[in-house]
Amino acid sequence: MPRIRCEQNLKLALRTVLVADVPSLPDSVYGLSDGMSPSGLDLSEPKPFKMPGFSVIGHRGNGMNVLQSSDRRTRGFKENSILSFNSAAKFPIDFIEFDVQVGFFESSLKLWSVTKDDCPVIFHDDFIYSQENGIVNESRVTDLSLSEFLLYGPQKEAEKTGKTLMRKSKEGQVLKWEVDSDDPLCTLQEAFERVEHSLGFNIELKFDNQVVYEREFLVHVLRTVLQVVFDYAQDRPVIFSSFQPDAAQLVRELQNTYPVFFLTNAGNQMFKDERRNSLEEAIKVCLEGKLQGIVSEVKGVFRNPSAIAKIKESNLSLLTYGKLNNVGEAVYMQYVMGIEGVIVDFVEEISESVTLMMIRPPSPSSPLPSPDLKDNVAAITRPEFSQKEIDFLLKFLSQLIQH
Repeated sequence: MPRIRCEQNLKLALRTVLVADVPSLPDSVYGLSDGMSPSGLDLSEPKPFKMPGFSVIGHRGNGMNVLQSSDRRTRGFKENSILSFNSAAKFPIDFIEFDVQVGFFESSLKLWSVTKDDCPVIFHDDFIYSQENGIVNESRVTDLSLSEFLLYGPQKEAEKTGKTLMRKSKEGQVLKWEVDSDDPLCTLQEAFERVEHSLGFNIELKFDNQVVYEREFLVHVLRTVLQVVFDYAQDRPVIFSSFQPDAAQLVRELQNTYPVFFLTNAGNQMFKDERRNSLEEAIKVCLEGKLQGIVSEVKGVFRNPSAIAKIKESNLSLLTYGKLNNVGEAVYMQYVMGIEGVIVDFVEEISESVTLMMIRPPSPSSPLPSPDLKDNVAAITRPEFSQKEIDFLLKFLSQLIQH
């Protein structure tokens, strides 16, 4: 098919979104809730799981914060906050993704911590920063008690003033964490209680890349998180995910109610643990641990598109994350390739683009779609492209990856 027609297909499918500057154990000790395996090991087959159509998932709510970016969209709402979660819920998305701090372990100190007092909190970074009298102070999140953690940033009580919240950039700068719409830090329990109930949760379990975790510790902290989920989730859809392969497999062993996905950089960054370095290794992790899916950095999928067929043959779901998911063309290509969902920062723009691309094209005898998206019905069929068209799109996307 001629290139012109291929490009027209893209333009008809969605409104282009420009690339922006976005970064990419004994049961007697631990209380168990219904749904968790009393033996600590669940050998049953995983329940079949499919995403509800092609899904848009809000990254850390309504998008991650990039304090040094010139794009104001990256500083609209405080990431990983109740305000950001409920802001994302106003758009036609299925899930939000957020980070739950799970813990740091030193065998000599025996730090059993989610926070220091075993409360799962929602926060991305391993370290939290504040400034007092011109001096920047650094604390590991999991070394803090819940009350200490909640002292950072704006407070729930208007008359109280919290510690100035700072953030360390990838370049090593410690900057004041300033956004247009700020909100207090929050716990996992608060998210279940205060976020729009129809919105699903993709809970990423955060671990330190530099630490080798003992199974006993993993069981403890994961059961702490699971207890909150079983107590407060009710019928809310929940997906667990983690870059830590042992933790991902253990979450699946401990329960069979909620699907578990393995997160992978898919070779974009290399780790000592080879299980984290490719989509092929990710498939092995999932099959060995009876996980239900993979969340891959999107560039890894575009560089290795043949892995999609292997993932599907293994009856696994596939989602992606990464900077390219804020580009409409890249999202549309993934829809064509059969990927089931994308984690995005620009929730409003991408959710609107996905809605537009799924509108059934009008027949000559039918009226044009209404400009009001709420009046339109999502299409039920996935568009079919020739191999030549797909090759062209992959070439186009590979050029985007280089920039």
